[in-house]
Amino acid sequence: MAFFGHVIKALIETKHNLLPHEPTDPEAAQEKQLRNLLETAQNTAFGKYYNFARILEAEDIRKAYREELPIFDYHEMNEEWWKKQRHDPDITWPGRPRFFALSSGTTGKKSKRIPVTDEMLECTQAVGRAQAECLANFDFDADLYEKDILMLTSSAHLQERDGWQEGEISGINVSNMPEFMEGFYKPGLEIAQIDDWDERVQRIAEEAPKWDVGALAGIPSWMVMMLRKIIEHNGLKNIHEIWPDLSIYTTGGVAFEPYRQTFEALLDHPITIMDTYLASEGFFAFNARPDTMSMELALDHGMYFEFIPHDERGFDETGTILKKPLVLDYRDVEEGVDYALVVSTPAGSWRYMIGDTIKFTDLERMEMVISGRTKYFLNVVGSQLSEEKLNKAIADLNEKTGATVKEFTVGALKREEDGEYVHQWVLGLEEGELDPERAKSVLDEHLQQANKNYKVARQKALKDLRVKVESADRLYAFLEQTKKKGGQIKFPKVMPEEKLRDLLEFLG
Repeated sequence: MAFFGHVIKALIETKHNLLPHEPTDPEAAQEKQLRNLLETAQNTAFGKYYNFARILEAEDIRKAYREELPIFDYHEMNEEWWKKQRHDPDITWPGRPRFFALSSGTTGKKSKRIPVTDEMLECTQAVGRAQAECLANFDFDADLYEKDILMLTSSAHLQERDGWQEGEISGINVSNMPEFMEGFYKPGLEIAQIDDWDERVQRIAEEAPKWDVGALAGIPSWMVMMLRKIIEHNGLKNIHEIWPDLSIYTTGGVAFEPYRQTFEALLDHPITIMDTYLASEGFFAFNARPDTMSMELALDHGMYFEFIPHDERGFDETGTILKKPLVLDYRDVEEGVDYALVVSTPAGSWRYMIGDTIKFTDLERMEMVISGRTKYFLNVVGSQLSEEKLNKAIADLNEKTGATVKEFTVGALKREEDGEYVHQWVLGLEEGELDPERAKSVLDEHLQQANKNYKVARQKALKDLRVKVESADRLYAFLEQTKKKGGQIKFPKVMPEEKLRDLLEFLG
């Protein structure tokens, strides 16, 4: 009998019912988060420069905050403030950060370094606890709460710098895991600290029979590769042969739907898929109830959010933010509209546009989905294709052809013969074959039906589509040769012309 499982389940359900994690008044909760952030940082160099004390005296501090501070991207925030914060205290947040998160897939001098303060770690853990409390909304057996949790992260081996440590955010979070999680966490810190991705996954495959895993967490593309390695190494038909009680997969980082078919093929029976929104800048949202992949935005956990419409009100036709974009707080957002997300956090990120676009699906429940990236907005010739639209086109392609496209990228290239633009697709198959001409026809037809801007572009400036079909492993090999394999690394859905030509040259 799962005695401790019953106790844990009862505690979660009691906490969830007596003290709900979600705010009853989300608009007031957001004002409280902003006020707390401003009060805490008002005596920092940043707080003094932008006169946080005056903003705090305003009748509407959200409006005053919006009027007093510009929107920052990484380059501006880093060059003007965060570089100083690596060596000096009280720059954008009291004290000095102990950690800096390297942006996914980058290394060395060109890495983005996002500050991770102790308060930001506490904020992330608070959102994680809220997600755990929401397990009360799911009908899981009590014994699941005694099972291991396998988290596939980037390396937890952090690099020592001049007074701080750095690594990818998932590695930093694992290195600062709450003590109560240590007994459940797999593969354990020793294996998690192995830098080489292939060596780490090999060790996981070897140790897998010793664990009783009930839940998985990680980016779907690399999770699939790890599960396939475990199945191959241990001579299994599916992953449930070794972990019969596996019931939950917490995904994140990229849209799950393009990977669903491949992932589910590794299972013996369906499991619960839960989405999360965990970025280098913070843990922003999580799946809080069954029967949806929408996520509840963490409006009451120490962060403040603003939203820029991802259309002509916020961006020009090239996808560049306007000098004076329309910026909204939670009081004025609408369902079904794509917004670029702007965050202010206890890491000393202020009005920071992280590059993701989101769309609210249920304002009453505070639920949203990630709809894409501001830079993954293919609009060179007016086609206005968001990452969400591209993902849906690939899902339609898989359904109509029976293909298993696991990864893909697309970009606009000029034809050498006449200088006209075409869309170049590169499709990475999990297995099997796919006729490029058939893929071209399905993608083009779907996008013309789903997007009137694309249809108009195809009649004018967008002269053709080209499709190159490869194995997904070849696409991962391209990442590997740029030292971008494993962990939290995501294959870009849209590529600029120069990088796309590099990929095509690599593929031959």
